[in-house]
Amino acid sequence: MHMNPGVPIMKSNDLVHWEMVSYVYDILSDNDALQLVNENAYGRGSWASSLKYHNNRFYLVTFSYTTNKTYIFQTDDIASSGWEMFTLDALYHDPSLYFEDDRVFLVYGTRDIRIIELTSDVEAVKTDGIHHVLIPAAEDIAGTDFYVPAEGAHLQKIGDYYYVSLITWPKDKMRTQLVYRSDKLLGEYTGKIALQYEGIAQGGFIDTPSGDWYAFLFQDNGAVGRTPYLVPVQWVDNWPILGTEGSVSTILNISANKQDISGIVNSDEFNVPTSEVISDGPAILNGLSLVWQWNHNPQAAYWSLTDRPGHLRLINDRIDSDVLHTRNTLTQRTFGPESSATVLMDVSGLKNGDYAGLGALQQNYGFVGVRKSLDQNYVVMALGNADSFVESESISIQQDSIYLRISFDFKERRDEARFFYSLDGESWHAIGNILHMTYTLPHFMGYRMAMFNFATEQPGGYVDFDFFRITQTAFND
Repeated sequence: MHMNPGVPIMKSNDLVHWEMVSYVYDILSDNDALQLVNENAYGRGSWASSLKYHNNRFYLVTFSYTTNKTYIFQTDDIASSGWEMFTLDALYHDPSLYFEDDRVFLVYGTRDIRIIELTSDVEAVKTDGIHHVLIPAAEDIAGTDFYVPAEGAHLQKIGDYYYVSLITWPKDKMRTQLVYRSDKLLGEYTGKIALQYEGIAQGGFIDTPSGDWYAFLFQDNGAVGRTPYLVPVQWVDNWPILGTEGSVSTILNISANKQDISGIVNSDEFNVPTSEVISDGPAILNGLSLVWQWNHNPQAAYWSLTDRPGHLRLINDRIDSDVLHTRNTLTQRTFGPESSATVLMDVSGLKNGDYAGLGALQQNYGFVGVRKSLDQNYVVMALGNADSFVESESISIQQDSIYLRISFDFKERRDEARFFYSLDGESWHAIGNILHMTYTLPHFMGYRMAMFNFATEQPGGYVDFDFFRITQTAFND
């Protein structure tokens, strides 16, 4: 998406507990939209990545409506940040890589699902290769009128058949999983509705060492975003049967330990040795944990872990209008069913007109922070959208150190965020209004926890974050 570093790579030993391994790229491009210069890349960036392993090498393809190009990445070491990038000067929507012997293919498209052949080194489109409509009007087996035509192709060969998994969204129904099959790669494909249950769809099939099969799909789950689903699969007459009698259980017969969130989100004390050059991980994180991503491309000269050891410093490089347009905003995922984020901030470096704090980031956002006006600090809570923000409450404070907290409640899609501050870390005070969080397509992702700083009068002000701490608990007062 529009976060950087981009395309997070995770690993798991049981399909339940996941941990961050690396990212595929630092930045996708330095164009104006991704730099947040006069435009933005919200809801765009990179989409629908396809990861494959072939002949001891990892391959990943993704595409971008921000650049209107498709990108192929390759590496021998998926845990490193050393991916080679090759650019296709065309946009292949929702591409899926497929290897067969020494040939390489890309399946992509909406409505008409197409297949194109790549060069054997997986670096370019093969000049005299296959370019073929694989499945015309693929959504037609699910209806006649659609919000979303067939897309999200996954091509796999399982046994004697080639299977193409797709998602479509018929009007007045729900997101629907389709499966097509053929006994020849370029043969005639026949399809079925594989699953039409509570919008759980889009993905492919995986098998385990013990021989169990699953469809790995997801569901649009309100403000927290898209949540993954493991759907058991049985094979009948070489067709996959998903779930049980057309439904999907939220409880599976999988042995798992108590859920540990630290693999993909985590607290951070920002303690990085100043005497060492940070070389591990993506360069644009420069010592930050892999759980972090910047909102758009960061500006390296305007953030630091070493200017004040033990703190994250965010410096304003220009004048901005609000949280959505400022740069160097550092984010993590929110998570459910409940979660909270707490920071300790030193605002002594702010200039008049600056805002710094902790936000719930999406198009309809909220934040709690400090505004400096006429040399006076105010703790404020604000609600905003793509056009503007309004302070719901403002309280004068006489100190430079302040604790801030946001509490998220995603239970049963309640999707509420509450905002708090403390002057001593012990006594907490609610401030402002509840944010009724909404998942919006212009951002196309769930809410993020975001540390930010922006200037409305003059650049150069800075804020120091002492820590960022998360819990699996919501606070109501």
